[in-house]
This record gives sequence, C-alpha cells and structure tokens, in this order.
Amino acid sequence: MQWKVDFSNPLLYLFILLQMHLYTGLFITAHDAMHGSVAPKKWINSAVGFISTFLYASFWYPKLYSKHHQHHSHVHTASDPDYHHGGFLSWYIRFIRNYLSIWQIVIMAAIFNVLKLWVPQANLILFWVVPSLLSTLQLFYFGTYQPHKGEHDNKHQSRSLPRNHFLAFISCYFFGYHYEHHDSPWLPWWKLWQAPKPPQDKVVN
Repeated sequence: MQWKVDFSNPLLYLFILLQMHLYTGLFITAHDAMHGSVAPKKWINSAVGFISTFLYASFWYPKLYSKHHQHHSHVHTASDPDYHHGGFLSWYIRFIRNYLSIWQIVIMAAIFNVLKLWVPQANLILFWVVPSLLSTLQLFYFGTYQPHKGEHDNKHQSRSLPRNHFLAFISCYFFGYHYEHHDSPWLPWWKLWQAPKPPQDKVVN
C-alpha cells in the first residue's frame, strides 16, 4: 500500500487485478463459512464469516447468511434475492442494492479516511477501492449472472461454465461450476472441480 503509483508501469494493473482476485477469494471464504465448509465447528464458521464479510465491505454476516440460504431454497423464483428478470446491468444494480446498506457506506468511508493518515490516497483508491468494486462484478458475473440467466431444465435452475480448471479458478474460484455447487453446497470452493459433471442443460435465453 506504500508502493509508488506509476501509471506507465504494467505492474500497476497486474497488482489491481491481483487485489481484485484476492478480494473475490475473501468473499468466497465467507460464502463457504455460510455452508459450514470452512471448519467442522459451527462457531468457527461463523467467526470466519463475520471477519471475512466485514473485511470485504463491512457486510453484516447474519443478513448475508439469511439471504444466501434463501437463494438456495428458492432459486430462480420470485423469492430468490439473487435472481432478476432483466439484462446484465439492471440485474447487477438490483443485486448491489439488495445487499448494500447506508451503514456499510458510512463505515467504509470512515475506514478510508482513517487509513489516509498512513496510506497515500492514490494507493487506497487503486489497491483497495477499485479492486473491491471490480470483485463485485467478478462475483456477480461468474457466480450469479452467467449460471442463472435464462431458463434451465434441471432441478437447480442453474448451469455450469465449460470445464477448464485453470480458467474456472482465475475467473471465480471454481464458482463457474455452479450446478455442482447447488448440487453439493457443502463442498468448499477448492473441491468443486472434483464434483461430477452436471447433466446436459438446455438453456433458453
């Protein structure tokens, strides 16, 4: 965070993308905690979930926990908080508004202004604010929009992206294998690639 910003240095953009990927991994860790796959004890999962969601964007873990399990119980229905009949942009805006609160914005703004005492503002924006915002797009596109858009003919109303383990990891920690996640929600992210291939899905966009 003290690195001298130089827009002509290609490492700058690599660092931003790396931070984005790590931010996404922070949320994926919280997601696994919601499914009890971080540790065998419930209180450890809850502790990891609380810490991860707060560090990600000052999210309130119990709210995320409730909404995520509502998604699994009512996938692709009017009761699914993650589903929307609409295009990418309108769906993304609804997705963000559904989870973002004014208190989060206040807390993040306060943290930003405190950190400015020690970290240059440009570094905070480029290596904290920008990567965190980009990671919401990464999570939404690969973990919600692509798997759930259109109509599906399977029991989980979701599809998986083509199997390529390298691309699946760097895109969203294997959450492109989304049918597999809904079929075995107890699997941690790093075991999703080992899940059986899903049945052939016919999608009507």
